[in-house]
Amino acid sequence: MIKTYPQSPSSIVLIRPHHFTVNVETAVDNAFQVKVAPQEKYAKLAYKEISEAAEILSGHGIKIHMFEDKNFQAPDSVFPGNWFSTHPGGHVAIYPVRFRSRRHERRSDIIEMLKSKYQVNDIIDYSGLEYDNLFLEGTGSMVLDHTNRIAYAIESSRTNLAVIERFCNNFNYEPMVFSAKDENGTTIYHSDILMSVGTEIALIGLDMITNKVRRQEVFDRLKHSGRKVIVLSNDQINNFAGNSIELQGKDKRILALSKKAYRSLNNEQIAIISDSVLPVPLEIPTIELSGGSVRCTIADIHLSPRAK
Repeated sequence: MIKTYPQSPSSIVLIRPHHFTVNVETAVDNAFQVKVAPQEKYAKLAYKEISEAAEILSGHGIKIHMFEDKNFQAPDSVFPGNWFSTHPGGHVAIYPVRFRSRRHERRSDIIEMLKSKYQVNDIIDYSGLEYDNLFLEGTGSMVLDHTNRIAYAIESSRTNLAVIERFCNNFNYEPMVFSAKDENGTTIYHSDILMSVGTEIALIGLDMITNKVRRQEVFDRLKHSGRKVIVLSNDQINNFAGNSIELQGKDKRILALSKKAYRSLNNEQIAIISDSVLPVPLEIPTIELSGGSVRCTIADIHLSPRAK
């Protein structure tokens, strides 16, 4: 029997988009988006990229729950982890998201699937906080260390401190909040762009954390957790090297990341990663135009399966 790890779920939700396009509304605070005019070809390419990524991940033993999205009003539906997350013990959270177009992504059929196939004991719905302009965009806003119960989060227009505190109280995490900006002084819109926490390794763009004291504190927390910390350059962050996720495959743990991200890593970093997990690069250049990469496309499932 393969040993399981809290940071490495073996089941995920993917959304295959039929009407993907670069969302003009979210470009307000997402500096990683590429300014391109909407084109019909993007929808076909994104559909193909998710389909091929699912096939590769499935080949490594990852259980895929694939949902189709034919909603013209949800151009970012390919990023489901921003509106819900799952947690050991049968807990599910539903989140308040900043932009109205993204609120169309929430789907009752996904929640019903989780309840039917996994043990779901309670669902905490924070989405009503949108009416108070308070936002927390799931595993985009927070990078969760499930082993040590730490929620790393960049304070931003999409990540409100009061909601983080509420989440951490409900789900028993310690908040580790900090400010992070790119080389142009623009706040990093989501924490999962900056960092990824696995079982034995952590990847993080430390230089983007603005406060030197807080930067050292974040590094120390990761280091003291027993992980090897791979420090990413600003250029590597811009190539989505921080936007990866560790998953439990049939033979060993894998690190899912984009080919663009993988190509930005140096040989030493790849060697450190490979000592812990198998890197699995996925080709998603069209989806990356929207300012998110592989980790953003995956909603990880940390629930116990129901008995067959």
